[in-house]
Amino acid sequence: ESDTASEISFQFNRHKKTPSIGSHSSDMASVSSVSGSVLSVYSGDFGSVDAQGTVEFALDYDEKNREFQVHVSQCKDLAVVDEKKGRSDPYVKTYLLPDKARMGKRKTSVKKRTVNPIYNEVLRYKIEKMVLLIQKLNLSVWHNDPLGRNSFLGEIEIDLASWDWSNRKLNWYPLKPRSLFAVNGVDHRGVMSLSIKYVPPGSLGKWPKNPPSGEVHIWVKDVKDLLQLRPSGVDSFVKCYVLPDTSKKSYQKTRVIKRDTNPVFNHTIVYDGFHTEDLKDACVELTVWDHEKLTNHFLGGIRLGLGTGLSYGISVDWMDSTQEEVAFWQEMMLAANEWIEGLLPLRSL
Repeated sequence: ESDTASEISFQFNRHKKTPSIGSHSSDMASVSSVSGSVLSVYSGDFGSVDAQGTVEFALDYDEKNREFQVHVSQCKDLAVVDEKKGRSDPYVKTYLLPDKARMGKRKTSVKKRTVNPIYNEVLRYKIEKMVLLIQKLNLSVWHNDPLGRNSFLGEIEIDLASWDWSNRKLNWYPLKPRSLFAVNGVDHRGVMSLSIKYVPPGSLGKWPKNPPSGEVHIWVKDVKDLLQLRPSGVDSFVKCYVLPDTSKKSYQKTRVIKRDTNPVFNHTIVYDGFHTEDLKDACVELTVWDHEKLTNHFLGGIRLGLGTGLSYGISVDWMDSTQEEVAFWQEMMLAANEWIEGLLPLRSL
């Protein structure tokens, strides 16, 4: 990896409701990246149906083809979503956790107007056995709605490290409601130590020491207890954007720290072009990724902002900061030119 320094500046366009962001960063590394958000296992759940019924499936690993196979046979006595019509249109969805970004989801076909669907379908994952053994299988059943307002019908989660791989027979399993941890989004992904500072325009005396516009400084110190997706360890780095700008000009990253679940980055990023009023509408997104040659895998992240759901008057899903993240951002806004220290848990975004 080669370390370089970069300094980028560009103009704020208020007509397009884009944040006033320019940036310069230290200790950069040339690393490929994967854009886009990681979907939650429970994304799209609009239902309030109690989980019930059972699902029949079998697990197998094909050593020759290096393929994990989930044979979904059928379900029985599922909950009825549309009580007036006595109707459910169920399908089965699987994830390998925690690595949703890498493996994605698999799902069966939809069986209409039945609470006893028969699938007899095989969901396949190309994955090395040793990697599979540090994953969990999440298998959930959903009602399919034509408008995308799908309803959760139940799930089962299996720790593949303790699975009996000699058992290739179809077996019945009771469907369970979502766990409290999943509903509240409390899935432990590590903790980031960082400091932030806001430097208002005109606050540091005469130019060149005084910036013509405000600056947000982000000092990424370290991360503790990262998820380990493979036996060789974690090669992690941190990406940063100031939303709503997701252009290359907003994008900054740290160097890669190899084979360490407790990486120390000690990396500072500075975004200029800020006005004080922009702090209400912008959001600093810091995400941690595991680096591999072909792609990168999402490990967790934080979003620093006011968490209002709005950015420059427009409703956005990324303005979703937790109470801790909001409090951290507010403290920075109230203490100009002072470093604010924080210890924030990483989460799914």
